[in-house]
Amino acid sequence: MNNNDEKTGTVNPAPGRAARSIGFYIILAAGLLAFIRAFSLLSPILLSFLLVLLVTLALNPVISRIRSLTGGRKIPTGLVTVGLITGVALLGWALFGPMKTSIMSISEAVPGYWERLQKPLIKMEQRAVLSEDKMQEEVRTEIASDDQAMGKPEIQSRAPKAAPDKPAEEPQSLRSGLMDMLQGALGSFSAVALNGAQILVVLVTVFFGVIFMLLNPRPVFGMMFAMLPEQHHRQALIIMQRIGRFVPAWAGATLVGMVTIGLLVFLLMWPIFGFMDALVLGLVAAMMEIIPFLGPIISTVPAILLALAKGGMTPLWVLIAYLGVQALENNVIIPFIMARGLKLHPLAVIFSMLLCVATFGVLGVLVAAPLVAIVSIVHSELYRKRYLPTVTDADLDRLARITLHEKFSDDM
Repeated sequence: MNNNDEKTGTVNPAPGRAARSIGFYIILAAGLLAFIRAFSLLSPILLSFLLVLLVTLALNPVISRIRSLTGGRKIPTGLVTVGLITGVALLGWALFGPMKTSIMSISEAVPGYWERLQKPLIKMEQRAVLSEDKMQEEVRTEIASDDQAMGKPEIQSRAPKAAPDKPAEEPQSLRSGLMDMLQGALGSFSAVALNGAQILVVLVTVFFGVIFMLLNPRPVFGMMFAMLPEQHHRQALIIMQRIGRFVPAWAGATLVGMVTIGLLVFLLMWPIFGFMDALVLGLVAAMMEIIPFLGPIISTVPAILLALAKGGMTPLWVLIAYLGVQALENNVIIPFIMARGLKLHPLAVIFSMLLCVATFGVLGVLVAAPLVAIVSIVHSELYRKRYLPTVTDADLDRLARITLHEKFSDDM
């Protein structure tokens, strides 16, 4: 059968083309379903790969500058690796002495803290029992009076006298509740420790992945282009170049946030612990800033340990100071710095963090802001240039003002 129509000069589709198209979409749907089902297992791998790409692009300008002097990528990569390992080792060495002293002091003071905590609980329990006995006696007296007024037999008014046996179970209620709470906290700590071990595995994988990536990144990026049709290579190159320009800006903004938080903690802790301990706590806070949300909580632990070793009201003042730093960080510093560095709205950064935490876990916060910027770049290059070619930012701002019923003379 001839597929060419002699009258119209058109070519009819091949008989098996529709069948192949249906089969292709079925396979695509099955693959998508399998990916969704296995996403919980694949998410750490995808997150690790994404972190490797982002860190590689962030460090690539430094590697390129050193490479212009050495002529290769091995020496710059080695220098960066040695610098990171040295920094982590120095931080651990600086923390070991103060933390060891604090932990020993706390272990000696724990029995005294527990005794001081139990005494007010016992007083509260005893007062509760006495108050319960008093109310029971008043209730029995009122019931007896009512029964006598109504002419009921006296034996019915004596029936509730068995009730006083029940408060015998009360004296341990508050302390047992406290013990249950402590056991629950230990269980939560175990879960946090397990998650921390998983995070450590991801970070170690990313560390070695970045090293190998910095040594020879071209095959990986070449494979990305190999997965796209040739006619899309030019557009993909533009997108990759824009991503390669913004990632160092993101890394710089993150570094500024680390320095800001570390300096703030150092200045607040200096009057309390002295220069050296405050310097160590500031370094810990700066390093833990790499892990948003979880990092500040971890950085609070050594400060609380040092404060408990000092005793008195020091733990309370340290806790208040760190809560103030975290509130300022979460609501002002980090959203403002990251949004300013990446030219993103702080609200977009915050909601991106929530989404990435739900998708990738705690470490997903590390890629939240870069993913927003990547999506913005892809939207600008693929969607906006195709469907909004003549629409400018001023046009979008005008439409937003009209939606909000704002006058064009109003300032933002």
